[in-house]
Amino acid sequence: MFDDALQKQAEQLLQHCRTRGVMLATAESCTGGLIAGLLTSVAGSSDVFERGFVTYSNASKAQMLGIPSVMIALHGAVSEEVARVMAEGALTYSGAQLSVAVTGVAGPTGGTANKPVGLVYIASAMLGGEVMVQRHQFSGDREAVRMRTVDMALRLLAGRVETMLA
Repeated sequence: MFDDALQKQAEQLLQHCRTRGVMLATAESCTGGLIAGLLTSVAGSSDVFERGFVTYSNASKAQMLGIPSVMIALHGAVSEEVARVMAEGALTYSGAQLSVAVTGVAGPTGGTANKPVGLVYIASAMLGGEVMVQRHQFSGDREAVRMRTVDMALRLLAGRVETMLA
C-alpha cells in the first residue's frame, strides 16, 4: 500500500523515537488514518506508537480531541487554528510526548476560493514544547494529496524528534 520511500521514512522515525524514548500519537482528518496505518505497518511499532485518532467529522474533532465547536464554526475544520488544537488534543488524550495532526481538503470536491483542493495544515505538538503548524498547498488527485500529507507529517515528526534529548 505504501511505497518503499514512505516505509523507510516510517521505520527511521520509529527508530529515532525508540532511541529517545518518545511515544507518538496522531490526529488525522483528511488522511483518514493513513499516518497511523503506515506507522503500525512497521513490526514492533507498538513500543513507540501510542494511539491514533481518526477525526474525520467535526463532531469527532470536538468529542475525541476537545476542539470547541465554536472554533470550527469560526475558522473551519481546515485551518491553522483547528490543526493546532488537534495536535494539542492528541497529546492531552493520550500518553504520548509528541503528536502530529492533519486537516485539509483532499478533493476532488470540497474546495473553495479560500480553501482550495490540496490545502493541508499539518501541526505537531510536543509535551512541554511549542506547537508547530505548517500550511501546504499540494497538487494532484486525492491520493496524491493524501500521500504528500503523510510524507510531510513524517518529515515534521522526524525533525521534532531530532531536537528532543535522549
